Amino acid sequence: MVTAQPMPQGLPLFDAARSMGVVFARETLPQDRFVTANGLRFHYLEWGEPHNPPILMLHGFAQTCHSWDFVALSLCDRFRVLALDQRGHGDSEWAPDGDYSPAAFQRDLHAVVQALNLHDFVLIGLSMGGRNAFSYAANHPERVKALVIVDAAPETRRAGVEHIRRFVQSTDELDSFEDFVERVRQYNPRRPVEQLRGSLQHNLKQLPNGKWTWKYDRVLRAPGRPMGSDPAYTQRLWGYLEALQCPTLVVRGAESDVVALETAERMHQRIPNSTLVTVERAGHLVPGDNPAGFVQAVTAFLATLEK
Repeated sequence: MVTAQPMPQGLPLFDAARSMGVVFARETLPQDRFVTANGLRFHYLEWGEPHNPPILMLHGFAQTCHSWDFVALSLCDRFRVLALDQRGHGDSEWAPDGDYSPAAFQRDLHAVVQALNLHDFVLIGLSMGGRNAFSYAANHPERVKALVIVDAAPETRRAGVEHIRRFVQSTDELDSFEDFVERVRQYNPRRPVEQLRGSLQHNLKQLPNGKWTWKYDRVLRAPGRPMGSDPAYTQRLWGYLEALQCPTLVVRGAESDVVALETAERMHQRIPNSTLVTVERAGHLVPGDNPAGFVQAVTAFLATLEK
């Protein structure tokens, strides 16, 4: 019989946030909540007071709602922040039919927004979550007050996509938690090991055989699963961007290998009422690589909505 090992602990959230330069008003922890929508049970974290203006955050591929912990901590004194685990990720249900198509994510998002009765909210999405966010905002302009697209675009750089593919499709069971810490450190050396250890607490689980694995549906990392976009879908995404009606902030990591600067600039040109910001010392995973810089950019954008 294999004895389950306690989850290794990284820095406590507040200490980790301070070490990354994140400023927050008070030490606040989120509430774990669940909602059933589109036939699935979704997990989300709720930060802040329910009467505050709402923000909904969507993580990237193979991540969880905890990807937004530092950002939510910084914003939750002024906003009601909801960070969603999308289908197949974190503590949300996996798709029983293995459907992780863009259309499925859109149906989920629409159903979750309706179930939570969200109106006039700010929508923030990173990478896959960014595509899901701007697709939703284009199709539901009556719901979304403002949009933040984080290192997501209709077109991506092949080198960055291949880098992600190699990472997620490598051996997905390792002997120890620390083996995963080292793997992620090699994949993204921008972050301190203590921060990686803290974030991986929410992204890994121990199996009955004692090994550790990712906390998202194995279908998503199956060898041969397409990770790019076909030309028709790419064109549709550009159309969604041009159809946006709300104020939009486009955020790119200065060292991103996924979204080229030229692509981000084209997005800025084609999105009505948009602003483009580059966050220094950040790659593709901007809110994790430089959360203080990301919060600064988002806070400045949100302040313009109050004028």
